[in-house]
Amino acid sequence: MENMSARIFKPAKTAMQSGKAKTDGWVLEFEAQSARQVEPLMGYTSSSDTKSQIKLQFKTLEDAKAYAEKNGIAYSVQKPQKAKRRVMSYAENFSTDRSLPWTH
Repeated sequence: MENMSARIFKPAKTAMQSGKAKTDGWVLEFEAQSARQVEPLMGYTSSSDTKSQIKLQFKTLEDAKAYAEKNGIAYSVQKPQKAKRRVMSYAENFSTDRSLPWTH
C-alpha cells in the first residue's frame, strides 16, 4: 500500500447559506499526492491523483479516526474554530452616535 495521508476536519458553513446544514459531521479527505496541472487546450485544472476526489463523511470524530487507523491511513485532525459573532440590533443602524452617518 502506498503512503497515504489524510486530514480529518469539521466542515464550515458555506457563504451561500445562513444555516448550519451539513456542518454537524466530520470529513476525512486525502492529501494531494501530486500537483494539479492546467490542461493546455481547454484550460481545465486536472490531476492524476484520484484519491484527492474522495471525501468520506462520518458522524463523529472517533468514527473517522477508527476508519483511518483500521485502513492504515496516517491522519491529522483539524479542530473547528469558534465563530466570532458581533451581536447588533437593527435599531443600532439608526443610532445618533454612529461613527459614520446612515444614508441611503
